[in-house]
Amino acid sequence: MPDIVKETISLKDGRTIIIETGELARQADGAAIVRAGDTMLLSTVVVSKEIKNETNFLPLTVDYREKYSAGGKIPGGFIKREGRPSDEEILTMRLVDRVLRPTFPEWFKKEIQIMISLLSYDKSVLPDGLAGLAASTALSVAGIPFNGPVSEIRIIRLKRKFIINPSLDQLKEADIDLIVGASINSIIMIEGEMKEIKENEFLNTIIKAHEAIKPQIEAQIRLSEKLSKKNLFFFEDQESKKDKSENESLKKELFSFSHEKIEKIYSNFLEKKTRSIQEKIILNDFKKKFLTEEKIEKKEVIIDQFYEEIKKKVTRNLILKKGIRLDGRTNKQIRPIWSVVDYLPGAHGSALFSRGETQSLTTVTLGSSLDANKIDNVVVENQEKFYLHYNFPPFSTGEIRPIRGVSRREVGHGNLAQRALKNIIPDNPYTIRVVSDILESNGSSSMATVCAASLALMDAGISVEKPVSGIAMGLLMENEKKIIISDIIGEEDHFGDLDFKITGTQYGMTACQMDVKKTQGLTYDLLNQILMQALEGRIFILKKMLKVLPKYRKKMKPNAPKIYTFNIPKDFIGSVIGPGGKVIQEIQSYTNTNILIEEKGDFGYIEIVGKDYEKIEKAIDRIKQITFVPELGKVYKAKVKSIKDFGAFVEIAKGVEGLLHISEIGWKRLNHIEEELHIGDVIDVKFMGMDEKNKKMKLSRKVLLPRPGKRND
Repeated sequence: MPDIVKETISLKDGRTIIIETGELARQADGAAIVRAGDTMLLSTVVVSKEIKNETNFLPLTVDYREKYSAGGKIPGGFIKREGRPSDEEILTMRLVDRVLRPTFPEWFKKEIQIMISLLSYDKSVLPDGLAGLAASTALSVAGIPFNGPVSEIRIIRLKRKFIINPSLDQLKEADIDLIVGASINSIIMIEGEMKEIKENEFLNTIIKAHEAIKPQIEAQIRLSEKLSKKNLFFFEDQESKKDKSENESLKKELFSFSHEKIEKIYSNFLEKKTRSIQEKIILNDFKKKFLTEEKIEKKEVIIDQFYEEIKKKVTRNLILKKGIRLDGRTNKQIRPIWSVVDYLPGAHGSALFSRGETQSLTTVTLGSSLDANKIDNVVVENQEKFYLHYNFPPFSTGEIRPIRGVSRREVGHGNLAQRALKNIIPDNPYTIRVVSDILESNGSSSMATVCAASLALMDAGISVEKPVSGIAMGLLMENEKKIIISDIIGEEDHFGDLDFKITGTQYGMTACQMDVKKTQGLTYDLLNQILMQALEGRIFILKKMLKVLPKYRKKMKPNAPKIYTFNIPKDFIGSVIGPGGKVIQEIQSYTNTNILIEEKGDFGYIEIVGKDYEKIEKAIDRIKQITFVPELGKVYKAKVKSIKDFGAFVEIAKGVEGLLHISEIGWKRLNHIEEELHIGDVIDVKFMGMDEKNKKMKLSRKVLLPRPGKRND
């Protein structure tokens, strides 16, 4: 039997999380099982044997997959095996990557692959809040050097109470839903959505989350100590003394040649494209002047890496020591904003939003329930009637790169913008698809998407009462000095210590995404300062937006579909559809509409979609004729349609006829119906109920007439 080592983490509500190693995947460099209830995750870590010196970033890959068997399901579709990752799986990969990446030392260049599998799913515990714990545990037991352990949790607020590791049902009613990643001393990553909460409520949630994370980190430390497997992969720099000396000399030459030149062009507040061209000229001049072609080929990667370090140093020095940003703004200043709505006449709603050198062209398309985004995976079965897609083409940054499907970044940014807006969408019958195409990017493109989408929704006539704006905040720290900067550009994101995207209405926050580049130094007080400066920036941006379109349009565009919904008794669904769909097809053809019927409980939910209100009304009238149900005791205006010896057939609603028996026409005895009624007469009749034997209507005119011989006081 394998030697299993485990630790138990106790939650305040009495539940437990178990972390263990030693039983599964023993050929991996590190493996761990995390279990909460019956939700089980397996995380494995494998590290390359060689050092990837040619890269200037950490070659870390995180892969998260949900086994359909974990939820007792078989994959849908023609191919009955798990395939490409779903958006939900990609989002979990990003969450784990973002909390782990900042914890690795800069010198660590070995390739790392972390694979996380959902083996068992218990509906009382969502797995994404456990994935970070699983990955960090596997790293810890492998002895890989990183500034951990770390962990992540999902925290929600439900009826003013905080819940750690909630269920999907609890999630639906929560007003705060965050995933928070942290080390023992510092918050590293935050992502989530809120229903217009205040900044102090948000900060309190983060504090509660960190309190819950610390026991998870302590349990990982205890587990690692039992294994005595620390720093197994620690290594000395493998460069030869000759290479080290040569590289140091090269770095000094490059610094001496380029430092002042870079600082000069950065101090001229050039546009991004011009600045980039000038940077390349300096680097190319250095290569031509000091290096042979052979040496350029051999050292090009490391030269480019050194050049990035110099640019980073210059950028940070200008901001921290001189208070100068690359575009000349103060630390709180927002870039110039201009917007246009109704930019695309063929779209149901559109907006062009530009902030500095970042630009989003966003469209809104309205559809029926058939256009809902269907999600069917191990954890979630749902139909989204509001969804947002974000596209980041290479020309937006002046680059050439192959397009191989939707990137993880595009999925993540689109999800953030969708979460920012979803809770301000009013109840309506439409499926709403929002698409943001980034046409130009120099930082904060996801926040530009949020602003453009708010305007496009209002332009489409969606009754958005509280539009949302977004801002990306930055932070630079050195020793005791800290500078918070608003509306960061690309270099400030790349060379800074924090990227904090915050969205909200004028009443409160709706979503956020935070990534910290340094795992030390972000205190709760500093986090609060960032939130308050962001609030100031958000309101400024929102006011600029509302100058373009102060209120949503009262009327939708002429080309937008019109939708009317209503319920009918469930028993009439078959009558509306007709044999082989004949009735509903005739109605659709006659009125040029699309009609959808769905059974919901005791009712049939009818959705009529068309572009002409008059034709939609005709379809409504026809369905109401078919589904007409008279009310007991109600008096109807009835038209005599035909006369028989035993009574008259009268129409109480269009297409709905019933027999008025000769005995119910009046109080006096009639030999012939024509003594009292003629075809075409309009009379009042009262619905007396249904005949239980023949299931036909019982109608009476007699009960509405005064009885002969009876006094009417």
